[in-house]
Amino acid sequence: MKPKLQTLKGFRDFLPSEASQRQWLINKIRSVFEKWGYDPIETPTLETLDLFKGQIGEDEKLFYKFNDPGGREIALRYDQTVPASRVVGQYAQELPMPFKRYQIQPAFRAEKPQKGRYREFLQCDADIFGTNSPYADAEVIALSLDIYREIGFKKVKVLINDRSLMKYIPYKAISSIDKIKKIGEDGVIKDMESKGISSNDAKKFIEMISNLKPNKTINIILDYLNKLNFDKNWYEFDPSIARSFSYSTGPIWEIIIPEFNANSVLGGERYDKLVENIAGVKIPATGFGLGFDRTFEAAKQFGLIPELKTSAKVLVTIFDKNQLAYSAKVVKKLRDGGINAEIYTDPEKKIDKQLKYADKKSIPFAIIAGQDEIKKNVIKLKNMKTQEQDNFTVEEVIRKLTDYN
Repeated sequence: MKPKLQTLKGFRDFLPSEASQRQWLINKIRSVFEKWGYDPIETPTLETLDLFKGQIGEDEKLFYKFNDPGGREIALRYDQTVPASRVVGQYAQELPMPFKRYQIQPAFRAEKPQKGRYREFLQCDADIFGTNSPYADAEVIALSLDIYREIGFKKVKVLINDRSLMKYIPYKAISSIDKIKKIGEDGVIKDMESKGISSNDAKKFIEMISNLKPNKTINIILDYLNKLNFDKNWYEFDPSIARSFSYSTGPIWEIIIPEFNANSVLGGERYDKLVENIAGVKIPATGFGLGFDRTFEAAKQFGLIPELKTSAKVLVTIFDKNQLAYSAKVVKKLRDGGINAEIYTDPEKKIDKQLKYADKKSIPFAIIAGQDEIKKNVIKLKNMKTQEQDNFTVEEVIRKLTDYN
């Protein structure tokens, strides 16, 4: 019996149109990282389970973990902050400090799939290692805002708090408070009670949160964002932001997109103890993880991602099998001229079949060259949308398609 053709729950396929749109957004995000001077790193999909144990907090139940054929305990990459901290600790002597890194790779969490939340998902992280200056926190927060500005969002808000303001609140309570926008105060109290926190203490912790005021670090961050001319409506102090990661130690922040029906699309924090916990080297750090899927869905909702069907701008047809060499010569010239060009792969098929292929694939132009065109040293360029066609030299076609968006 053949297996049913489907993906595992929480995992997805992406056909060319959506994959192209995702690639467009990845390239946009990567360009902002590099414009700010951040360099890429990559880490393995698999790490030892010990690397993640004790670092994440109560969500360790979401680890994808197993024993490999050698009996070693292995985990799929849960996030990128912990592996990046391993890299920094392992190669500390080779890296310039402060070390500014970005990373765009998938992470894996065994959680209940829902809209905007999957078991395999793309994370886009940026961090600064090696400085405890609040201006480093201010920079990565500004970078996170700049990404959404560059994508084209008109309304974005970063909500900022500081975990040092919560030093008298136990982590179990903080991880419950982190859900306050989802489940409300009553829900948070019940969640704390389920962890053994009394109702009175739960109410006390919520009251402590509601009375928090910005400290010096928060004011530095807010002033920095103002100096970089971000819209004042794009950032604010929010005492209810808690972040559930146990490694958070200082400023914490989340980005929301008003009118987008989802929770935060990006979260970040300072984590000064993580590298030391993992590698025994004292290296402070701060940074964020951008939720690519939610950002992608929001960008589509607001019409910020172009319709992309294929990377090819033109299909070079083969008028008949005797002219394959000429068509191959044309497609090479186009590619050498910087044009994404595809040649039809079956010279036995008739021209109308080839044009139907170009239309189905949404290739905007097709090139036809029969004996008459070859004699005149021209090619016929057909606009697949308007059906208009005219003769040009290959060089003229290159110039024409270079200007076509």
